[in-house]
Amino acid sequence: MNASPAELHRTAGERLQSDGQRYTSNRRALVEALAVADRPVSVTDLLDLTSGLAQSSAYRNLAILEEAGVVHRFVTSDDTARYELSEDLTGHHHHLICSKCGDVVDIEVPAAVEDGVSQLAVDIGAAHGYTIEHHQLDLVGTCSNCSTATR
Repeated sequence: MNASPAELHRTAGERLQSDGQRYTSNRRALVEALAVADRPVSVTDLLDLTSGLAQSSAYRNLAILEEAGVVHRFVTSDDTARYELSEDLTGHHHHLICSKCGDVVDIEVPAAVEDGVSQLAVDIGAAHGYTIEHHQLDLVGTCSNCSTATR
């Protein structure tokens, strides 16, 4: 979708409202920080991107945003949760994940590869009686910083 800032905030507000929640200034600040981040980020990173937000408030509000379908959370090898806006708000993409430090980088793959992955997902799903709704591809390896540190 790659929503404009106005569309992003409207959608976030609507999703929160349908979940019985308000779109508070703290939640708005978190959504704005996630919108400018170029990768999934930790709460520590989010606190650096926002001003005056307490860590406990960030965790509480991220949980509410996740429940409303505005934010996606995942945990990598370092057991640190990282957050990004839901894919339907930002556009389909995949991730590179470092198995040592847990760093995550958003990546897009060429259209031909994406088509092949989509077809593979449908084929595998069908072989097991599943109807595939979407897919995500996480490539796990060692980032250049961790590779350099181990040499």
